[in-house]
Parts: sequence; structure tokens; C-alpha cells
Amino acid sequence: QVQLVESGGGLVQAGGSLRLSCAASGRTFSSYAMGWFRQAPGKEREFVATTTRSGRSTTYAASMEGRFTISRDNTKNTMFLQMNSLKPEDTAVYYCAATSQIYSDSASEYAYWGQGTQVTVSS
Repeated sequence: QVQLVESGGGLVQAGGSLRLSCAASGRTFSSYAMGWFRQAPGKEREFVATTTRSGRSTTYAASMEGRFTISRDNTKNTMFLQMNSLKPEDTAVYYCAATSQIYSDSASEYAYWGQGTQVTVSS
């Protein structure tokens, strides 16, 4: 089992940047593929990005490709999401998640979730 805690959210103007962190504790972090998801008010949870156990492979949702970068540091049990060129439509609660399966863009594949961190982008 792994426990996840997100941080780094906040209020930013459109065009700005934020870096989210996801700190893991418990079972070996490198045993899990990791992902970022987000949920805006009144909308379903949405895939953002995912990375393999090693971090060598990544996949992004089309609308985030080129703006967001997922990475991880297995020596520090931490995953990151660098978000650039933020838009008001990026406003949501961002969640990190862990899966013992191969990395996936499906929320149902992830067994462990953090509590989320709010990102608000003003126009």
C-alpha cells in the first residue's frame, strides 16, 4: 500500500505556470506506475498524464501535450507535474494516483489516490 499527498496548487493567472508535487510513503514508490488526473466542478474526473515505474515513458492527454510535463524522482519518492501556459479551463482539483498495473490513462486502473490539490487559473 502507498499513501499519496499532493501539494503545489494555487491561484495563477492565465499563461502562468505551476509545479505540482506528489509525495509517496509506504510501499516502495518505484513499484508503481503513476498518474495525474483532474476534476473540475460538475465534470467527471479526467486523465492528465501518466508515467511508468522508471519514469522513462510518459503519456499525456491531448489537451495537455506540450504544456504539461510529468516526471518522477524515485530516490525522493516524489512525482511532479510541471504545468505551463495555463488556461482558465485547466482550473480543477488535481489528483495523483498509483497503480501496480502498467501505466494507464484509465482512472479505474489506479488503486491509490491522494486527496487532491486545487488549481485555479484566472483569466
